[in-house]
Amino acid sequence: MRDAVDDFLDQWASQRTDLDLDTMGTVGRIQRLSRLVGARVRDYFAEHGLESWEFDVLATLRRSGEPLTAKALAAGVMIGSAALTNRVDRLVSRGLVTREPVPGDRRSLHISLTDEGRELVDRTVEGHVRNEQQILAGLEHEDRESLTRILRTLLISLGDTR
Repeated sequence: MRDAVDDFLDQWASQRTDLDLDTMGTVGRIQRLSRLVGARVRDYFAEHGLESWEFDVLATLRRSGEPLTAKALAAGVMIGSAALTNRVDRLVSRGLVTREPVPGDRRSLHISLTDEGRELVDRTVEGHVRNEQQILAGLEHEDRESLTRILRTLLISLGDTR
């Protein structure tokens, strides 16, 4: 069976025989998967009154198990401090997180989930996991394990390590 990327590769092959189409096909499929998976994830969160970035911030706080400084939270959600400030402001206005000074450090703030924020993320994460299971339902268990291993190797090779 062919996918949409195969059609693009056929077109390139007819015009530019000198190109390495294997790598173009792989990267093209990763990009298309990112868009398709992202759309399904966004749709799920929208059904629950959330944007993906909101869930990301709430989930990062929830899985940490404790309040985080803005710096630690920004690292956890992989965004800059200016973007984080805007996002936290919006979540504070929704009553989902609080921002309080770190004792003994007047320049740092702890960001914490409110009870409402914790309830929302706990309620939403279960369906999020089911949604992800549905997204990957076309793969056998062994294929998911292989894909996970390959993607981890690629991410590490690109510097995405802790």
